[in-house]
Amino acid sequence: MKKKKSRVTSFEVAKLAGVSQPTVSRAFTPGASIAKEKRDRILAAAKKLNYVPNVFASSLSSKRSNMVAVISGNLNNPFYSESLQVFVESFQRSHRQVLAFSVQDGHDCDDVMMQAMRYPVDGIVVTSAQMSSELVRMSEGLGIPIVMFNRRVSDSELAAVQCDNTEGSAALGRLMVAAGARRILIVRGDPQGSTSGDRVAGFRSVVDRTEGCVVEEIDGGSSYSGARNAMIRRFGGPAPRFPDAIFAVNDIMAIGCADALREVHGIRIPEDVMLAGFDGIREGQRAPYRLTTVRQPIERMVTETLEMLDKAPDEQIPADERRRVIPGDLIPGRTIPGMERQA
Repeated sequence: MKKKKSRVTSFEVAKLAGVSQPTVSRAFTPGASIAKEKRDRILAAAKKLNYVPNVFASSLSSKRSNMVAVISGNLNNPFYSESLQVFVESFQRSHRQVLAFSVQDGHDCDDVMMQAMRYPVDGIVVTSAQMSSELVRMSEGLGIPIVMFNRRVSDSELAAVQCDNTEGSAALGRLMVAAGARRILIVRGDPQGSTSGDRVAGFRSVVDRTEGCVVEEIDGGSSYSGARNAMIRRFGGPAPRFPDAIFAVNDIMAIGCADALREVHGIRIPEDVMLAGFDGIREGQRAPYRLTTVRQPIERMVTETLEMLDKAPDEQIPADERRRVIPGDLIPGRTIPGMERQA
């Protein structure tokens, strides 16, 4: 049996290049101060020995691994996969790497957080799910900063970056009411999540004050299949009475609603029932959907998240800066009458 070849170390590269081991480390550290002649000599020695720097070993001396854990929601929702892509691209541009973890809908992220904290990460971004106060305290004790993305934790000082879910949903409510909607169905998401709660509250802040509005809420499970099945169950009886409008708190549920209404019930959108979502995922803007929605400014939200990670724990983030709320962009779409002229 062929003996496995041992990994080349930075000390071997240093010996061949005639420099110290810390100088080898600087040669592979972006932005580090080192003479060009030395760097070229070290890179040539590394190439000859087939040397690749060990990130984990480097983190022991630098106290930073340049790795960030991103704990995402169910990647079947395109919003989370699109966000993860932006995180990966942004981190790589700044010579950092992402460790990606996923939490399924309806589950807390304590177990996944424990997995992430076993790695020498410089920070953790949580884009979905709930976590216990004990885990928050543990991360603080370990000096690992946490930033919530697209959500907040009530009664917590955790840093958070999110879209203005309340005002964005209120804007959709105003559009539906102005278009004549009075019987309205809200398809909500995770009942424990701040995102769904804020969007429902923002939407209801408009429709509940509108004379003649009757509002019903049902659970869409935060997913395509959950919303589609909810539509089939809700309107499965004989001669069902459909609402004037449906607001789904995310686009993937709005797509599930649209497919059920059209394929199972023969409903036309928006002629028979208006429809709006939230997030602005790419799939929602393709035919046959062209959803009226609010697009989350993912790129800006990611940039703000990185800024907060870079500040902590070296700098104390002021209390009034720990929660950053960024306006979303209203996308007219074609699922509310009259909006197609603006699309």
